[in-house]
Amino acid sequence: MTSRTAVDSEGSWFEPEHIAELRRRLPIPYVDVVPVRTDVDGSVVEVGLLLRASGAGRIVRTIVSGRVLVHETLREAIARHVEKDMGPMAMPRIPVSPVPFTVAEYFPTPGVSPFHDPRQHALSLAYVVPIDGETAPQEDALELTWFEIDELLAETSPLHEMDGGRDLLVRRALAHVGVL
Repeated sequence: MTSRTAVDSEGSWFEPEHIAELRRRLPIPYVDVVPVRTDVDGSVVEVGLLLRASGAGRIVRTIVSGRVLVHETLREAIARHVEKDMGPMAMPRIPVSPVPFTVAEYFPTPGVSPFHDPRQHALSLAYVVPIDGETAPQEDALELTWFEIDELLAETSPLHEMDGGRDLLVRRALAHVGVL
């Protein structure tokens, strides 16, 4: 039996031309993470949203998201993407079970589902992940803001600044945790 530590994780990355070809031919597995802060009773009180440039050059709010790599567990993918977007001191409470609260199926063709990604057909397992540590925007994120639930449900909600159906994903997450 091969040790997991012996697996070449560097071979999980593809050259840009290769991943573009794969995206044209295969659904790509992703994780979507709705980062939350909880009170002492475990109730969700805030949701963390990133601000970044979209592929179309717009500035949008988004959630933690990214591909699952070869030989990577879902829990490892969640941890890696939280650290990549929110920093090494975020201290996420990774779910014990790999069962998502929903599955978002992103299509390159608008209107096929509520979720749209012009680059690819992606199947994303979505998780609500409590964050206990210090966070700061990382890599291509311009900002990380923690919004209270009332702010997200207001008329001028930052959810209106999201694209690709991610606003619906956050609403589903809020419903899943019982605050919507």
